[in-house]
Amino acid sequence: MVRLGAMGDILHALPAVTALRLAHPNWEIDWVVEPRWQALLAVPGTTARGPQMPIVDRLFFAPTKEWRKGPIRPRTLSEIHGLRTQLRSVGYNAVIDLQGGLRSAVVARMAGCQRVIGESAPREHAASWMFNERIDTHGAHVIEQDVELASAIAGDTLQVVPPALPVDPAAEAWCDDFLASSGTRPTALINPGAGWGAKCWPVERYAEVARGLIVRGYRVLINAGPQEEMMADVIVKGTSGASIPLSTTLEQLIAVTRRVNFFVAGDTGPLHLACALGRPVVGIYGPTDPSRNGPYGTCSRVLRSSISKRDHTRRPEPEEGLLTIQPEDVLRAADELQAGECGK
Repeated sequence: MVRLGAMGDILHALPAVTALRLAHPNWEIDWVVEPRWQALLAVPGTTARGPQMPIVDRLFFAPTKEWRKGPIRPRTLSEIHGLRTQLRSVGYNAVIDLQGGLRSAVVARMAGCQRVIGESAPREHAASWMFNERIDTHGAHVIEQDVELASAIAGDTLQVVPPALPVDPAAEAWCDDFLASSGTRPTALINPGAGWGAKCWPVERYAEVARGLIVRGYRVLINAGPQEEMMADVIVKGTSGASIPLSTTLEQLIAVTRRVNFFVAGDTGPLHLACALGRPVVGIYGPTDPSRNGPYGTCSRVLRSSISKRDHTRRPEPEEGLLTIQPEDVLRAADELQAGECGK
């Protein structure tokens, strides 16, 4: 399996690989991934399949973002050669590119396998030149499309199943101690950041949502990813210090997310983590299409304006339709989730 990143995309691919593992428990299934996302697939240092590495047998690392910074540096060339040698030494029967990009397709070809499988209409058209088996996918959601790709080698039509994520004992113990230190109230987790500005709902509105949740009796945690600490600070100040900022490892974020009562965010990796772990979510969507990459397989409410149009342009300012969503809309959706109303 080749799915290098990013966080949400790996989580979208996990149901397909989980379904393939359940259908063929004795197959060897390996995965090539960017090193920073290892914790989504295995606890670092794990060498055998089990709770700490539930789906794959081995991980191979392709730090392609670093390679792009110096494509002809000796270190880059050495790492590419080393990965190629490792992959070719296995003798794979099939390689599936679940990313559909030119970089991932090139990595897939490095295995020297006769069957390189990808979508007939991948995200980057040039990637299709690298495939010798092209699969027409028909699912609306990217999770369904990935399951269709995995079905190409399963010998049968796979069904979407809940993904299996690793359990890190150290992170779980840390999380138990952390939550015990801040009381026993029900917990809401808010993630104000997103991949680019057009997807980012204003942080001041997240602060208003946090205030409303605190009034409702929730312990409110704020997940701050890299370069998002200032967003967390705005929310903490907006709640007079009553909300709690988080700065965690990915392993710790997985442990915390397992335990929250619900999650509030835009279209971002931590939202898809909450979905993968079966937590109720409120998704605040603008330029990205929730029918393709919205919450899936969990109790959810998606808020999206009728004027929002699909547009993946990396614009710095929030999309126009996103700005029509108000804090009271999010709080109403949260109330509905907690009342057990799960429809979108």
